Amino acid sequence: MKKYVLSLIALLLFAFPSLSHADAVVGDLIITLGENLTEQQKQDLLKEMNATEQNQIITVSNQEEHKYLGDYIPKATIGTKAISSTSITIEKEGSGLEVSTKNINWVTDEMYLNALMTAGVKDASIYVTAPFEVSGTAALTGLIKAYEISSDEAIPEDVKQVANEELVTTAKLGDEVGAENASALMAKIKDEIAKNGVPETDADLRTLIENAAKDLGITLSEADINSLIELFNKMKDINIDWNQVGQQLDKAQDKISNFLNSEEGQTFLQQVKDFFIALWNAIISIFTNNEQSAMK
Repeated sequence: MKKYVLSLIALLLFAFPSLSHADAVVGDLIITLGENLTEQQKQDLLKEMNATEQNQIITVSNQEEHKYLGDYIPKATIGTKAISSTSITIEKEGSGLEVSTKNINWVTDEMYLNALMTAGVKDASIYVTAPFEVSGTAALTGLIKAYEISSDEAIPEDVKQVANEELVTTAKLGDEVGAENASALMAKIKDEIAKNGVPETDADLRTLIENAAKDLGITLSEADINSLIELFNKMKDINIDWNQVGQQLDKAQDKISNFLNSEEGQTFLQQVKDFFIALWNAIISIFTNNEQSAMK
């Protein structure tokens, strides 16, 4: 349910060229563990992720975190220990990406989706977790590392860097305008580029970003706009297939529509409706009781 609710809130987030699953088999589960977990924490997380002896387990170090994130966020934010861990399950072609998280307090599900798609990851179920609340910065490094192994194809270093920079840029923007707004803005900008092509100049890109923010009711600072211009210019340099972006957006929208029309979706919408009705009744009751007390 959580993945669909997130889709409704942020219209999912979408999509970039994919790598082929060279030796990966549908159902394969690859696990990444933070290097600094205690032995007990490792065992608990492996149990949580339903790991078996047949699953491949990869270790992610704090040094790797600093390698890919050190240029974008302070060392203190990355920390000195790699804790967040992940599982990635290979799904059938065309199924798309799904992400869920536990105990991750800075990076959201949608931010992982965006960054993973930028890196070329597709058709997988992703789970990010930790034994206690952490930022989640180690997880992206681990997921990209795991996908490289599963696909038997290296992801170029410049693509990894842009994916990590996107994750951080969106997270920082989320601190200012809200995580959901930041993710929705990134999706809208990508959608516009997929439909109308890559802006040729910084001025055109600025106009696109400002119009997207305006449509969503988001106020951006000059620093925010410049940061986004810099990020999307780097995306231009790594030759993203924007036709693929549009295709993935269409698939995501179909997924949302199908969910809303399903029995589960209708049940969810009814629950939301019932919640607001109950909330309104409670408010009315408070005012009614206050009026009655005042008349006594």
